[in-house]
Amino acid sequence: MNADVVARTREWHAERAEMVLDAWNRQDVAAVVACYTEDLQYRDPNTRGVIQGREAFARYLTRLFDGWQMHWALREDPYTLSDVHGSSVLWRATLQKKGGTDVVTIDGMDLALLDGELVKRNDVYYDRVPVLPLMT
Repeated sequence: MNADVVARTREWHAERAEMVLDAWNRQDVAAVVACYTEDLQYRDPNTRGVIQGREAFARYLTRLFDGWQMHWALREDPYTLSDVHGSSVLWRATLQKKGGTDVVTIDGMDLALLDGELVKRNDVYYDRVPVLPLMT
């Protein structure tokens, strides 16, 4: 792949990631779910396995957004994957339990595999230790 194609691809993935993060930042369940395929697979350190499909994902997001105020931002442009349509996305998030006063900032990474413009698989990685004090 030549440098121009890589740059355009990285730019496209950055725009896509910003759009998905915007929906997460608005904590709009329908808007987030609309960024994913019908048969999506989503996993993060709190899911205890893979969440499959939009309906299950919407239930998870509803519970998550009911309990937490969160804001996500890209740390840098995503790294496009060479053999599949997707990217690794490095992010920074601030998390606050609703009704609480403490705020935690964490860094993490998403592995996002796409089907066209929609996320088909999303594996989220971050260290839960800084978040644990907020969970009590």
